[in-house]
Amino acid sequence: MIAQCLEVDVASQGETKQEALENLREALALHFEPPCATIIPQVQ
Repeated sequence: MIAQCLEVDVASQGETKQEALENLREALALHFEPPCATIIPQVQ
């Protein structure tokens, strides 16, 4: 099964409809999660 959120063009899949929707919720949470800095800027 495939689940898609058309408003933000995010999709996910799962073996069942329920699993696809749960995976879509997780994908949306990750999509809207603020970015995390991997390199700390140096102040000079």
